[in-house]
Amino acid sequence: MWGPHLKSSWMATLTPTYKQPRTGDGGRGGPPDHDHGGGGGGDGGGNRDDYGERLRRYRFGVMLGLVAIFMLFLSFTMAFLLREKVGTWNRHTQTYVQDWRPAPLPTELLLLNTSLLVLSSVTLEKARRQAFRRAAVSAAAGIPGVRVVHDWHFPWLGLTLALGFGFVAGQLVAWREMMERGVFLSGTPSSSFFYVATGLHGVHLLGGIVALLYAAVVGGYSHGFERRRITLDVASLYWHSMTGLWLFLLFLLLVVR
Repeated sequence: MWGPHLKSSWMATLTPTYKQPRTGDGGRGGPPDHDHGGGGGGDGGGNRDDYGERLRRYRFGVMLGLVAIFMLFLSFTMAFLLREKVGTWNRHTQTYVQDWRPAPLPTELLLLNTSLLVLSSVTLEKARRQAFRRAAVSAAAGIPGVRVVHDWHFPWLGLTLALGFGFVAGQLVAWREMMERGVFLSGTPSSSFFYVATGLHGVHLLGGIVALLYAAVVGGYSHGFERRRITLDVASLYWHSMTGLWLFLLFLLLVVR
């Protein structure tokens, strides 16, 4: 009933076509895996793109959090300066009364704690760079025929954690010394600012310690180098910011007061 041309066209439509896979697509054959970034192993360029995107996203989130933290401490700083310079309003005399009395601070102990925190920023930067190098070496381990031997590395991250805990413990000792001198939270406006400012900073620094502990745990797994690299990178950004914030608070406590 059908002509030979029409019948041939109909048969060609129903006949499946087959294309032989090319051997030049990474040597693995088969369609690329779009969920894992290429040829089946999940270690191709897609993972590197995904790593960069995750790192940018985490950095942006940390920077947003830092903006909120800085705004909080800026409000405390403005209240500190106004309270020190203006004083309190006396309803009987209808004038401002200068009743600001600087609290006796343990200066030597605060300077010692500051040196611990600054040194921890240095050791954390060394730990971050070490993690970058180890992540690059671990990526080469996925190449067939390449054997990677991990040498001993100095525990910069462990040293950073020890210095961070030392700073927090030193701040608690400073609080105890202030209380032994009879200076309490509700004593004077100056002492209240000291306790509130150092306490808030210590709480935020503990958040950085938790992040570093997570990085140390992740680094114990064989496939955790990339995750540890990201964690150390964003934790370093946060930690260095806390160090700079503490130097600013120390300037207010020891110089501006």
